[in-house]
Amino acid sequence: MELKRVVVTGLGALTPIGNNVEEYWNSLVAGKSGCAPITYFDSEKFKTKFACELKNFDVLDYFDRKEARKLDRFAQYAIVASDEAIKDSGIDMDTIDKYRVGVIWGAGIGGLETFQDEVINFAQGDGTPRFNPFFIPKMIADIAPGNISIRHGLMGPNYTTVSACASAANAMIDALNYIRLGYSDIIISGGSEAAVTMAGMGGFNAMHALSTRNDSPETASRPFDATRDGFVLGEGAGAIVLEEYEHAKARGAKIYAEFIGGGLSSDAYHMTAPHPEGTGVVAVMKNCLKNAEINPEDVDAINTHGTSTPLGDVAELKAISIVFGEHAKNININSTKSMTGHLLGAAGAVEAISAILSMQHGIVPPTINHEHRDENIDPELNLTLNKAQHREVNVVMSNTFGFGGHNACVLFRKFVE
Repeated sequence: MELKRVVVTGLGALTPIGNNVEEYWNSLVAGKSGCAPITYFDSEKFKTKFACELKNFDVLDYFDRKEARKLDRFAQYAIVASDEAIKDSGIDMDTIDKYRVGVIWGAGIGGLETFQDEVINFAQGDGTPRFNPFFIPKMIADIAPGNISIRHGLMGPNYTTVSACASAANAMIDALNYIRLGYSDIIISGGSEAAVTMAGMGGFNAMHALSTRNDSPETASRPFDATRDGFVLGEGAGAIVLEEYEHAKARGAKIYAEFIGGGLSSDAYHMTAPHPEGTGVVAVMKNCLKNAEINPEDVDAINTHGTSTPLGDVAELKAISIVFGEHAKNININSTKSMTGHLLGAAGAVEAISAILSMQHGIVPPTINHEHRDENIDPELNLTLNKAQHREVNVVMSNTFGFGGHNACVLFRKFVE
């Protein structure tokens, strides 16, 4: 069976450094940090008092008050980003076969704020179970793609992938395969997360996962730096319209890139720590290259998982050196989490958008906040430190890994007829 070609025809982003794709990309290239003191709640008693929140985002600019109350923030973000991507794609909803258009979305946690608030309200009451009737529909992780499909009348495959921080990349790989196999013409894919809450910050602090650089929040996310002390929690959404090539060509769609492959693997090692030798990461990148039918030497840039944790960054770079050998020194390696923080289940989508735009513009965004070299990291690797670098990018890889050992890797190629 000949597989269909899959192309990217629409992008949408809602991030801590930009509330649309253009703002997001300009901030990436400029090396702008999205980290600042928390405004959503009083963080005085928390170990970490900062995060990468959205800026100047007013939900009432996108929804009426009644509709907004029915949606957890993670679902609001999903709808906003997907609306931008669908508009960007130029899809005419009156002419497409909506049974062949689906939504496959990623979320690592889902409606955490809704769950937190409802349980607190119950605990503070007299024991009478007075819960909001929208409690469950707001909380469940699959409600985001459900709402997107309802909004646009899309009747194809519709579900959520949950694989912690690999969720959005998992969703995109599933979407790739549905289209490749001819089951769908278009899939809106991506991921969203809204875990900057008391429960989210407190939970990640309890497991010593977050940076506690409270004296300098804007420099706290510092992937590959010797003084890194944990990741910075972010929030937002990324949406990508994936489309079968002939379908896109027939309607005259603009094409950003070709989605050429995806790989999956498991560390099978530890609940939260990566394998120190990066064995699962080696496997996922090899699987992705094989799936895309390209050689390691074809890859020009890698947007790493690069969360700014002491163990994870070293393991990933070791794996890159193993997979790419001498060619690893020719690759522009970066971590956009240095600017956005870690968007958990949305990370794979927002970082794929950055990777795609690096091909469009011939610019690799920087890894900011690097001040001290880590002796455990090969100094010959080009980590795109502190300043964006101009170069031709024809093939770009993006890695995302999640608690539980979930690894996902995607590959995009500059589109040619």
